[in-house]
Amino acid sequence: QVQLVEAGGGLVQAGGSLRLSCAASGSTVSVFAMGWYRQAPGKQRELVATLHSNGNTDYIDSVKGRCTISRDTAKTTVYLQMNSLKLEDTGVYYCRYQCRLGDYWGQGTQVTVSS
Repeated sequence: QVQLVEAGGGLVQAGGSLRLSCAASGSTVSVFAMGWYRQAPGKQRELVATLHSNGNTDYIDSVKGRCTISRDTAKTTVYLQMNSLKLEDTGVYYCRYQCRLGDYWGQGTQVTVSS
C-alpha cells in the first residue's frame, strides 16, 4: 500500500505562485509515474502534469510555461510549482502515484485563485 499526503494548496491572487507537494509513504517501489490532476467545480478531473520514471514530463497546454513538475531523488515526493496563476487554475488538485503495486491518489488540496 502507498499513502499520499498533499500540501501547499491555498488562496492566492491571480498572478501569484503556489508550490504543491505530495509525499508518498509505504511500499514506494518501482514507480512508473507521478502526476498532478485537478478538478474544477462542475468539470471533470483533468491531467495537469505528469513526471515519468525516465524523467520525461507532460503538461496540459494551459499550464505550459507556468508550471513545473519535479520530484525528489528518492522518487517519493512530487512537487508542482505553479506561477502566474490564473482564475481558471482554481480547483482541487490531486496527486497520482503509479507504481508496481498499483495506482494511488491523494485526498486533494484546494487551490483558489482570486482576482
